[in-house]
Amino acid sequence: MKDSRNLCCIYNIYIIFVNGVLNMRKRIEMEALEKRILSPYAALSQNTKGRAIEEEKCQVRTEYQRDRDRIIHSKSFRRLKHKTQVFIAPVGDHYRTRLTHTLEVAQISRTLARALRLNEDLVEAIALGHDLGHTPFGHTGENILNKLHPKGFCHSKQSLRVVDYLEHTSTRKGLNLTYEVRDGILKHTGGAKPETLEGQIVRLADRIAYINHDIDDAIRANIIRLDDLPKDCIKYLGENHGERINSMILDVIKNSSNSDRISMSEEVNYYTNKLRSFMFERVYLNKEAKGEEDKAKYVIEQLYNYYLTNFDKLPKEHIQLYEDYESKEDIITDYIAGMTDRYAINQFNELFVPKSWRKY
Repeated sequence: MKDSRNLCCIYNIYIIFVNGVLNMRKRIEMEALEKRILSPYAALSQNTKGRAIEEEKCQVRTEYQRDRDRIIHSKSFRRLKHKTQVFIAPVGDHYRTRLTHTLEVAQISRTLARALRLNEDLVEAIALGHDLGHTPFGHTGENILNKLHPKGFCHSKQSLRVVDYLEHTSTRKGLNLTYEVRDGILKHTGGAKPETLEGQIVRLADRIAYINHDIDDAIRANIIRLDDLPKDCIKYLGENHGERINSMILDVIKNSSNSDRISMSEEVNYYTNKLRSFMFERVYLNKEAKGEEDKAKYVIEQLYNYYLTNFDKLPKEHIQLYEDYESKEDIITDYIAGMTDRYAINQFNELFVPKSWRKY
């Protein structure tokens, strides 16, 4: 009987070992597949520069797949569904939010990566994480925090701060993402170019996505009409939303194949930038389209100043994130930047709007 139990125990240990080896082979096989089928210019997951804190590798997923999953499961990612893309508090279910924008960027990025034989998992991870640091009320919130905070504020830098520091679990502070994903998130906008072609894809996909879906939303909101769009842009890029996106994507593929950079042709880049300039003139800086901006700025400004003089009123769970010394301004900015639109409005109402008196 004792020998039987020992044999059973040995067998169970053997099965665990075999399963572990088989699972480990799944990641190794994926890494080998990447090396075999991807472009020489692709960022292979087995060649990652690694994580700030070294971890044992996953048995099944590659390093970039693991980063993607960490981002999707983060609280910051979930909050994107209640953050403004362009129109603040729009009435209607079909306007883009920061989350749907993020998903569109990820879709365009994967299409480009697949066509160019670059790493789809890496572009997806970067795309899903690129706007995690965005404020409530879109760029309006970003601009007012940039004025209020002595150090300034930039959503791409804040996105990196979110994944490096502010997101946490019971066992880990920060998501501890790979170098390449962090680089792509930080450099998805601004002057610096991402080090990987995958990061360059997301940078361009972000622009393709927001120009086209913002046109779509602006037409739905009756801010502009289709006939208002520059005629030469429509003639060259396409009559409708899908045609324009397709024209831009096909051009990037054609212009970037077997190349060490991701770019558009001069012609498509010209018409894309012309559409973008049109959107700034007619939508992004349009008083009707941005009619609630002043109110949004006021909400954020009042919240910032309130917590500056009432620092102890910040939630304890937020204060507990900071083991090292951080300035009050940093901690308050992190808190406000992480708010959704409706949470910021609720906090403002709670702090500044009188409530009806009731006798209990």
